Amino acid sequence: MTAAHGVQTAGVQGTLDDLGTPLSGVTFVVVDLETTGGSVADSAITEIGAVKVRGGEELGELGTLVDPGGPVPPFITALTGITTAMVTAAPKIEAVLPAFLEFARGCVLVAHNASFDIGFLKAACAENGYAWPAFPVVDTVDLARRVLSKDEVPNCKLSTLSRFFRTANEPTHRALADARATVEVLHGLIERLGSFGVTSLEEMRSFAKAPTPEQRRKRHLADDVPSEPGVYLFEDGSGEVLYVGKSGDLRSRVRSYFTGSETRWRVREMVGIAENVRTIVCATGLEAEVRELRLIAEHKPRYNRRSKFPERAIWLKLTVEPFPRLSIVRECRADGARYLGPISSRRQAEEARAALHEAVPLRQCTQRLTLRIIERGKARACALAEIGRCGAPCDGRESADAYAVHVGTARSVMEGDVRPVVAAAQVRIDRLASELRYEEAGAQRDRIAAFVRAAARGQRLAALARLPELVAARPAFDGGWELAVVRYGRLAAAGNVPPRAAPRPYVDALIATAETVFPPSGEAPGGVALGAPPSAGATAEEMECVLRWLDLPGVRLVEVAGAWTCPAHGAEGLREWIDRAYDRSYEGASEASRPRRGRH
Repeated sequence: MTAAHGVQTAGVQGTLDDLGTPLSGVTFVVVDLETTGGSVADSAITEIGAVKVRGGEELGELGTLVDPGGPVPPFITALTGITTAMVTAAPKIEAVLPAFLEFARGCVLVAHNASFDIGFLKAACAENGYAWPAFPVVDTVDLARRVLSKDEVPNCKLSTLSRFFRTANEPTHRALADARATVEVLHGLIERLGSFGVTSLEEMRSFAKAPTPEQRRKRHLADDVPSEPGVYLFEDGSGEVLYVGKSGDLRSRVRSYFTGSETRWRVREMVGIAENVRTIVCATGLEAEVRELRLIAEHKPRYNRRSKFPERAIWLKLTVEPFPRLSIVRECRADGARYLGPISSRRQAEEARAALHEAVPLRQCTQRLTLRIIERGKARACALAEIGRCGAPCDGRESADAYAVHVGTARSVMEGDVRPVVAAAQVRIDRLASELRYEEAGAQRDRIAAFVRAAARGQRLAALARLPELVAARPAFDGGWELAVVRYGRLAAAGNVPPRAAPRPYVDALIATAETVFPPSGEAPGGVALGAPPSAGATAEEMECVLRWLDLPGVRLVEVAGAWTCPAHGAEGLREWIDRAYDRSYEGASEASRPRRGRH
């Protein structure tokens, strides 16, 4: 080393603080939770498991079931084996939380998919008046994505990593068992980190969030992206669209894909394949959202998951045959049938169908049934007929005219008058609650909720889809206006009015240049028949984007062609009642038996 004028010109050995905290001296608390669902807003913790380790040695364990304050959903029981009976006598989270916080005090928290577990723990602290300690957090998913290649592991699930590292403890969807498995996965990942020269806690945490070499190499793809609202498309060398997204600031959003903040494994893989980013500047955020949906539906990019197949919506159909029945279908055709939906999942469709069956005794069998078949005695009665749950038109016990009355009621319900279904469900719920059969009452409540929400969604979409034209304006941040022209539910044009400009000329120009849209040919909105013109109506997702925009504060209707109404006795007016039903306790119910949103 040499020095001149007292100034050091070469490096010196750093202090221990400069070297960071050696991983061998870090105390980790590996935590895993089981919950009643995936959302902090409407789910609760059912089990906590934590293991404390340092230098490869176990220092202690903490594991307990937790009373979530409500029943454990059946699908959670099937996944974890945790039942409502198991957690009823368990301590509540307010009793468990102090013990966990003391167990983890001064340690580094480790979890697999840490945002999930830490999110629930933070929510529990906030709900019970505890300040969340500033725990350093390490996510084994992020580490695995950085140190393991796709050739080694197809994904970063805990079960996959457990098999790869040959852990002695296998994950079983129980908190303590999964925490023990995560400990072994963590140790395996730390060994891998050694080959990258990572030996301290600080290096490990920054390494997990650092951009990959591919991300750094592709940063130039964002150089020419404008700072405007719009849609961006990642394309490979042959021009195939890999991913479609939207943003209010295209440049900022696209650049984020080439930084350490982007840790999604699939997206990092996509960035490695991408050779070009194409952008479409949009006039408004609504136009960007709609264009994103349309481009995803058109190109079906392999790295997009949301809305990749909007044509796969689910519908409840009242069939067109001599003795109609309710059928769950994935196509909405112009065949004269009555449809209810679209519905988000098959399970919800089955719940809605069950609610309608409870109120209207339509046949539930799938056999082909005509008057000729009945007269010949070739139809067979099902078990429901034997217990009085079906009028049994199949063997002549119920006449065609009597059955037609039921069909008329079902058609009326699906067209808008939901009172028969709601009234029948309310009678059953009240009876079950009075008998202290709260879980059965909750199941009935979820059934009617599925029906009301499907009907309300369909009625809102149908009301918009019937309008030949709707023009609306929303105040813009710069003092101007955002404009939208909607025809038969489809966004036909979007534009802006500059600040202090007269709006009318801009409105007239936008209407004159808007896309021509044909009325939908199907019986239900968002389910345009196959073979219809491309501009015939809109998908349900697009119409819901438009409706969300129309519901924003300050939006004004400029012109409306036609009557924009929902049925007087429709489901839309019952949505608030359904939401309240999830938060209401049935009279006489214990705290553990109260129905809560999303718990069944």
